[in-house]
Formats: sequence, C-alpha cells, structure tokens
Amino acid sequence: MQDTDVIDEYILRHIDEESDYLKALYRATHVKLLRPRMASGHLQGRLLKMFVQMIRPKQVLEIGTYSGYSALCLAEGLQEGALLHTFEINDEQEDFTRPWLENSPYSDKIRFYIGDALELVPRMDIMFDLAFMDGNKRFYVEYYEMILKKLSSGGYILADNTLWDGHVLEKSSHPDAQTLGIMKFNDLVAADERVEKVILPLRDGLTIIRKK
Repeated sequence: MQDTDVIDEYILRHIDEESDYLKALYRATHVKLLRPRMASGHLQGRLLKMFVQMIRPKQVLEIGTYSGYSALCLAEGLQEGALLHTFEINDEQEDFTRPWLENSPYSDKIRFYIGDALELVPRMDIMFDLAFMDGNKRFYVEYYEMILKKLSSGGYILADNTLWDGHVLEKSSHPDAQTLGIMKFNDLVAADERVEKVILPLRDGLTIIRKK
C-alpha cells in the first residue's frame, strides 16, 4: 500500500460517515457501470455537502450527474426550499440513475434532466448560487462561460478533475482532447479577473471559483 493510500484511509476514518444509501449506490456504481471512478465517493461527497451548508444556496446546478452520488451529497446539504438541478447528457444513464435519485430521502430537492446542459441551462429562468462542473472535460471552457452568465454575484463554481491525474503537467505537443480541455480551462480561470479561485489537490483536483 502506498503512503497516499494509508493517508486516504486515515482521512476516511476521521470524517463523517456516508449514509447506508450512499454506500449502496457506490457499490452498485462499481458493479453495474463501466467507469465507476467517475463517482465522487465518500471524501468528496462529504466535502460537497459541507460546501452547500456553508454557502447556503437557493439554486444549485450540477453538470454531469453520472450515477447520482454527487447529486445526493449536494442535495443532502440543501436547506428547506432550495433545489438542485442536475444534468446528464448520456440518456443511457437514466435507467440506472433516476431510481436512485427518486427513491432517495432528498428526491423533493432534486430536478433531474437528460440532455445537453449547454443547450438547456441558458433557457432556464433561474440564477444559480452554486454550480458543480463534472461533465465532458472537452467543454469545460464552454460550461464555465455559460455558468458565469447564470451565476449570482458572489456565487461559486466547483470544477472537478482539474488536475486530471497529473496530465496537465505533460509536455506533449498533442494532448488528448480531454486533457487539452482541462488545460485551457485552468489557464482561462487563472487569468480571469472576474473571479477568485483556488485549486484543492483533492482526488483528481477540485477548483473553487467565486464570482466577484
């Protein structure tokens, strides 16, 4: 076991437990889906809930529902009357994910959409206070610009996978499209004076962005 694995195990023993429902969803994600690593998991899930409780948003946007783990963690932190709008572009994911969301204790706080957030969100008459970006890495720049237009002043964006297994450090002159998307996004945010930002080296990198 590597030192990082030992540290990860220590961290998980010293933070809040995930619920039995989330544990069951995480197991089902690993058994039934092809890319289970895409699920947020225990540590990031508790962090997402904590961020929601600190920010106290009324309207939350999530791009990239996947199995629904992160959506449930975001919804768990919502105060009464607040809503999460979560978008999944892969319609083949719906049969797995929708029952987990609709049978959860937070179903009344979640609105689940199948379709392209880049097309659907601009049509919504909603301003968001918090957004969690975890969709197609090729379109992170497009997601970012779209979200900023729909984000209230002082609102937050949480962008996942922004270290991308360290691929952002590679010197290849021809990075793959997903790596290139992350690199362009990171460079854009770093230079963007419309926002304040910090990258946390959590899991695969989590960038915290605040709209001024």
